[in-house]
Amino acid sequence: VSRDFLPRGSGIVTRRPLVLQLITAKTEYAEFLHCKGKKFTDFDEVRQEIEAETDRVTGMNKGISSIPINLRVYSPHVLSLTLIDLPGITKVPVGDQPPDIEQQIRDMIMQFISRENCLILAVTPANTDLANSDALKLAKEVDPQGLRTIGVITKLDLMDEGTDAREVLENKLLPLRRGYIGVVNRSQKDIDGKKDIKAALLAERKFFLSHPSYRHMADRMGTPYLQKVLNQQLTNHIRDTLPAFRSKLQSQLLSIEHEVEVYKNFRPEDPTRKTKALLQMVQQFSVDFEKRIEGSGDQVDTLELSGGAKINRIFHERFPFELVKMEFNEKELRREISYAIKNIHGIRQVLPCLFTPDMAFEAIVKKQIVKLKGPCLKSVDLVMQELINTVKKCTKKLATYPRLCEETERIVAGYIREREEKTKDQMLLLIDIQVSYINTNHEDFIGFANAQQRSSQVNKSAVGNQVIRKGWLTINNIGIMKGGSKEYWFVLTAESLSWYKDDEEKEKKYMLPLDNLKVRDVEKSFMSSKHIFALFNTEQRNVYKDYRFLELACDSQEEVDSWKASLLRAGVYPDKSSTENEENGQADNFSMDPQLERQVETIRNLVDSYMSIINKCIRDLIPKTIMHLMINNVKEFINAELLAHLYSSEDQNTLMEESAEQAQRRDETLRMYQALKEALAIIGDISTSTVSTPAPPPVDDSWLQQARRSPPPSPSTPRRPTLNNPPTRPLSGRGPAPAIPSPGPQSGAPPVPFRPGPLPPFPSAAEAHGGPPQVPSRPTRAPPSVPR
Repeated sequence: VSRDFLPRGSGIVTRRPLVLQLITAKTEYAEFLHCKGKKFTDFDEVRQEIEAETDRVTGMNKGISSIPINLRVYSPHVLSLTLIDLPGITKVPVGDQPPDIEQQIRDMIMQFISRENCLILAVTPANTDLANSDALKLAKEVDPQGLRTIGVITKLDLMDEGTDAREVLENKLLPLRRGYIGVVNRSQKDIDGKKDIKAALLAERKFFLSHPSYRHMADRMGTPYLQKVLNQQLTNHIRDTLPAFRSKLQSQLLSIEHEVEVYKNFRPEDPTRKTKALLQMVQQFSVDFEKRIEGSGDQVDTLELSGGAKINRIFHERFPFELVKMEFNEKELRREISYAIKNIHGIRQVLPCLFTPDMAFEAIVKKQIVKLKGPCLKSVDLVMQELINTVKKCTKKLATYPRLCEETERIVAGYIREREEKTKDQMLLLIDIQVSYINTNHEDFIGFANAQQRSSQVNKSAVGNQVIRKGWLTINNIGIMKGGSKEYWFVLTAESLSWYKDDEEKEKKYMLPLDNLKVRDVEKSFMSSKHIFALFNTEQRNVYKDYRFLELACDSQEEVDSWKASLLRAGVYPDKSSTENEENGQADNFSMDPQLERQVETIRNLVDSYMSIINKCIRDLIPKTIMHLMINNVKEFINAELLAHLYSSEDQNTLMEESAEQAQRRDETLRMYQALKEALAIIGDISTSTVSTPAPPPVDDSWLQQARRSPPPSPSTPRRPTLNNPPTRPLSGRGPAPAIPSPGPQSGAPPVPFRPGPLPPFPSAAEAHGGPPQVPSRPTRAPPSVPR
């Protein structure tokens, strides 16, 4: 960056990760993410802001935090890179640091260096033992192949006299796949003396050129070369990802091309366009509504029933369930029949009645038929609500034009409510028609002669033991006692309720007979998301093992209602104990003689026979009536009259005013299209104007694993033992020698004569004395690593 803005000092200075983005620009300034819009041109202020932001989160007493500081530096003197400055590993906590400071810093570092697109700079001082470098150990853990790790050796100018790091920098001692780069930074004295960065870079360059051990590789050392290496690695990464990135951009471009073609010729104020768009929108709304009702829509709801499927369920499950619910209170019905018989005879009732009065039958039947109005009207309400929900879903496609969307929804919903009133009137008329004449000559009516012989179990025996329903249910109360609710596969027949381990129905857990069972609702608990109902025995017996009731749970209330409707078909009725308890006194005190009991039973059977005829008729007529008067009428209205109503409601220009979101979307789509084209052009330029360098071959880095057991000699010790008996050392024993990084032509590498083919196994005489490369002519010279 050529600027001094990073905090320096003793102890742990970097206490938060610093994400430093270098961006090539014409002017030089810095920006912090936490200070949006503020440009820093004085880099002393940048350093102060870093220190203040660090203290703001971590405190003033050496605390640490993994929350990064984001800094962007724009400058003409930088290459486009992103660097992350991480804290050094601290062994002993000081100040406000936690006892596990070492582990926390380690975890923080691993969080960043574990990313596959991250290049790791393992910084190690030259005057310490390289084999025990924490940075290299951490890098080895996340990058065992060494493809992302570059060793950086600092403080080369502070090594003991007579020692150097030449073999390390040549990647012969303790090799890395990408090798090492040496740098010389400013000393604390230089910083205190305000030594300029440019002067420091010149001093670094002079050091490498003048040092006898490093002058032959001076072009591969120093901060500028490190910068070039990092930039080349960024170029390699970009080139590696270009094919996939290009394919992704091309697919995005193709996906918006059709939309862009429409937007290119878009003229907001063109009346022709508005008229055409209005017609298209109304037509699309009509098609969507019909598809949602009839099925085969292009947007199938996979989360819940909706549209025609929901209405079908209302017709064939919910409405029959409401009808069957009315038949369960046997005690109340018998009491009403007995009252009717007695009231018809009035004061003349002295002796037991010899004949069953037909007027009592008619009175009871008419009362039962009138009760059907409730379920019929409720079914209309349910269908009406579903139609309005369907309209709301269909108008989502009109959201481009808010006024058109609102008007369409208002007009169609208003028409649906009009049809609702007419349909309800027709429902009431159908019920009144049934009440007006009790047809006892119907072919399915059992008649008075057969009424006494009719059994209340005829219907149930006719059903047999056929399967009524299958599905998953959760046993709620038993599961809680065993440590958690459990889901089973339930099979309901006309005689029993069985549950299995799974839907293969191989392992049966239990079979529960349906005799004397009833259903009751259970209030949903505060923490539970499921809806619960319970089965219990009317004779106060245990339902299952030691449990008086069996709680079954479903995911939705609709599923509960559906199961209750299926249980009703099997003869398991809802409980109405509260109503019975209120009138228990009257029922218990009311006694009937045998003759009256027989008459009540006869009329009960007659009522049951006639109501089954009425229910069958109503169950058939009500869905047909709703379909004709509501659903089909609404579809015809949308197809034929909606457009005319829209024209009469508001001006076309007002209706077809597009939303601000749509205008913004259009602009963003056009900008996106242009950006994609420019990006593809840039990718083409990068492919032709850049060169990627191959990864260096693997090296033997087993020294990293062996470091704890037997650390090899560090660069701070004399290198005499490493060159004993040079003439007898085989070439194959060089191991890491081929892994010396060979910088490409763009990396500032030395001329070809300085890199003559494969590296020799030992340093030549020229290398030892820093002179130009020559043919070795002094084989009896002293080892170059002897302290000088």
